[in-house]
Amino acid sequence: MNDDKRIVRRLAWEYAEASQDPKNAEKMRLHRAVNDLRQVRPVVLLDEIPFHELNYDGSLNYRCGDRTLAHAEWWMRNALFKWRHFPADMFLQPFFPIQKIIRSTGIGIATRETILPTDPRNGVVSHAYHDQLPDVESIERLTEPILSYDRESTAAMFDKVADAIGDILPVRITGHKTHIVPWDDLSRHHGIERMLLDTADRPDYLHAAIRKLIGFEVSKAKQMEDLGLFEIQMPDIHCTPALASDLPGDYDGGVVRRGNIWGKTHSQIFGSVSREAHEEFCLSYLREVMEPFRLVYYGCCEPLDRKVDMIGTIPHLRKISITPWADIEMSAEAIGGKYVLSSKPNPALVAVDLDEGEVRREIGGILSACKRHGCNCDIVLKDISTVGYRADNLMRWERIAMELVEGW
Repeated sequence: MNDDKRIVRRLAWEYAEASQDPKNAEKMRLHRAVNDLRQVRPVVLLDEIPFHELNYDGSLNYRCGDRTLAHAEWWMRNALFKWRHFPADMFLQPFFPIQKIIRSTGIGIATRETILPTDPRNGVVSHAYHDQLPDVESIERLTEPILSYDRESTAAMFDKVADAIGDILPVRITGHKTHIVPWDDLSRHHGIERMLLDTADRPDYLHAAIRKLIGFEVSKAKQMEDLGLFEIQMPDIHCTPALASDLPGDYDGGVVRRGNIWGKTHSQIFGSVSREAHEEFCLSYLREVMEPFRLVYYGCCEPLDRKVDMIGTIPHLRKISITPWADIEMSAEAIGGKYVLSSKPNPALVAVDLDEGEVRREIGGILSACKRHGCNCDIVLKDISTVGYRADNLMRWERIAMELVEGW
């Protein structure tokens, strides 16, 4: 047995043991209750974590040389680190996932940008996007992406990992979540400032661009269905809990359809526009796109406290993201018991010396507002660009958050 295999087998034993802890079943029950709008208590997760800043004990030293086994090592080490140090309400699935490999022909252009990093080890950087779609003619030249399932590469990855750890931890081929964000794509290819100006200066151009990209998204979703690329047992959807009794819904054991899963979408760029512009350039298109999904989760980093009534017109809506820049009281009042309020506390609090009093005030304010207005709530600390190389910031934040929700 080579060194790489010894490394991943040891990790697989640790992961398999942790995945059998009864806490996993209890956390899953709590997640499902929130999404079913029958909350026991709010749940807490931490995601999008700068693991390169956390290796204070050497447990995040990645050693495998083989590329496939290195990925398995990275996945298990990170999961086990969270499980030990700041688990909150995470749960471990009792298998190792091999995600189906998808190939795409693309849309005819790739992102061109200038980036500005602040930490060479951090993948979170500033972006200045170059405009590649200056006019309607350039939009018309975009080509519809054609997807394919690379079964051979997926099977090869599965065989290698299963051979290494399959007798310890089951290995399973899994599908993909949905993430329909054409407005983010347009921002990357056209530029954020230009796109915002177009809402006023060139509405015809912007409609042409969005119609084109929305068409691509509908086509990709249909191709994903036909190729069997969606996942039926998603543990999360864009960092938030995904378990729900409504899912999979009408599933006959064959191809996973949109009607069996969550639809996830957002339009962060429209956090800076009027209600009228948000309706014209986003929601008027989005309602049709989201119709086929069983449940829908809307929002990311854009403040939606003054737009909950508009977002509520999306078919099958179940969850709305509420960011640190939204008024939590206004959001909770508008959401009430109709949807899940997916609250995103401010990650800046863990980027510096942690002020525990401020953390208590923020999370306490979220919980108080949700209790007053009867909201089902998940609390997700995400977009954690940095913790200033202070691993204990996340551990202390997690302890405070769990203390508060367990006192619900």
